[in-house]
Amino acid sequence: MVERTIEEINEKIRDGSVNVITAEEMTSLVQELGVEEAARQVDVVTTGTFGAMCSTGVFLNFGHSDPPIKMQRVWLNDVEAYTGIAAVDAYIGATQLSEARGMEYGGSYVIEDLLAGKEVTLKATAYGTDCYPRKQIETQITLDDVNTATMVNPRNAYQKYNAASNGSGKAIYTYMGTLLPNCGNVAYSGAGVLSPLSNDPEYRTIGVGTRIFLGGAQGYVISEGTQHSPAGGFGTLSVTGDLKKMSREFLRAATFHKYGTTMYLGLGIPIPILNDDMARFTAVSDADITTEIYDYSVPRRSKPAFREVSYAELKSGYVELNGKDVKTSSLSSFYNARKVAFELKSWIKDGRFFLTAPAERLSRDKAARPMKQTLGLPLVKDVMNRNVATIRTGFSVDEAAKQIIKDKFNHLPVVDNGGCLVGIVTAWDVSKAVALSKRDRLDPIMTRNVITVGPDDPVDVAARLLEKHNISALPVIDREKKVIGIVTGEGLSKLLARGSSQ
Repeated sequence: MVERTIEEINEKIRDGSVNVITAEEMTSLVQELGVEEAARQVDVVTTGTFGAMCSTGVFLNFGHSDPPIKMQRVWLNDVEAYTGIAAVDAYIGATQLSEARGMEYGGSYVIEDLLAGKEVTLKATAYGTDCYPRKQIETQITLDDVNTATMVNPRNAYQKYNAASNGSGKAIYTYMGTLLPNCGNVAYSGAGVLSPLSNDPEYRTIGVGTRIFLGGAQGYVISEGTQHSPAGGFGTLSVTGDLKKMSREFLRAATFHKYGTTMYLGLGIPIPILNDDMARFTAVSDADITTEIYDYSVPRRSKPAFREVSYAELKSGYVELNGKDVKTSSLSSFYNARKVAFELKSWIKDGRFFLTAPAERLSRDKAARPMKQTLGLPLVKDVMNRNVATIRTGFSVDEAAKQIIKDKFNHLPVVDNGGCLVGIVTAWDVSKAVALSKRDRLDPIMTRNVITVGPDDPVDVAARLLEKHNISALPVIDREKKVIGIVTGEGLSKLLARGSSQ
């Protein structure tokens, strides 16, 4: 059995005899030679990931102006940064949006612009004090002009990530990208076999103080990341590094359509092969790493899972879902993750990167908890009108008019012979058809692409859908698409008005 120390490995880095391979190469080597022989031959295994890491940002120190200012609010290219730190320090987050350009530009773009050497407009306001009399400033700065630009990312390098699909009838726009209706695609994230934490699942060599590759420069693990949930296989890391030393090759801003901005970031961690256990851990394959495909059309944290799936299946391009082959797409770049692992490998072989032992181990049994909510959130099923009238497809406009008059509803869901929703008509649709003497079949005048909610959706989700689509009612359907109720804009307005007056 192999036993070696990090210092022994560092000595081999110094004398040029270290043997370094990537995690992808280690999987093949262990399959060929076995765990024990691979442990004897390999000193370090490098990992890498290159994906959307929203929880990314930079602390900036601008230096003092003359006369000095104690910044109360600050904007960089119209993107607000947080200033509740010190007089001329601020933290700009990757997902903060521009007040002028909205979702097309945000904090991640400011960070990339600074790294690219571009000038950025700094605006700040203040309330003024005796020692900081200035109340506003506007100037142009570059990365060279700031004293420090320290990247501090509260949550990066997810051990693995849930995959996403969309069981509704309309496309939705999420942090997992655009999800096509009726489970038209499956989106996933993470590097699988190259994922840093998947290659050290017990966090034996990755912990506080571990030296890492971050954005093309050396960085460090600060602590476990926010939402660190190793009990379910979803560990995360909080990391830091010097933006001034990073490279745009491994750090790029991006926008997810109708969702917002994010930062694509290259992150890699060397795994020292201290013994046979570490060799076995780093032999993990894409087939060994599994996750769940969830229905992201359900706007709740406790989404229903479609099925378990391996990264090998996801990377194949198609997965079986609900009896059909569904195309998969990765939000991460495996090509760039591999580039990170190879770049880190070359640094170690060339003696430019040495390993560090963790100063403190990360938690192995923690589970992230949901937010504590002291006020109960009403659900659609609590406020919907259950006495909803429907009409079957194929009926006439005259019959729909009689139904609307009889039941005194302005909205009439249209169902098929099995009772499943296929469309909706309004009193206005019917009145217009009658005025134009189009009294025959109902089908031509009904809206087929119906916006719906489920009974367990929060009321505020229903309110947002009404506002977003400029409609006045939402049929409530169950998992079989049977109509079980309806909510209206008028009803929700009354509910919200009562809530605000209490």
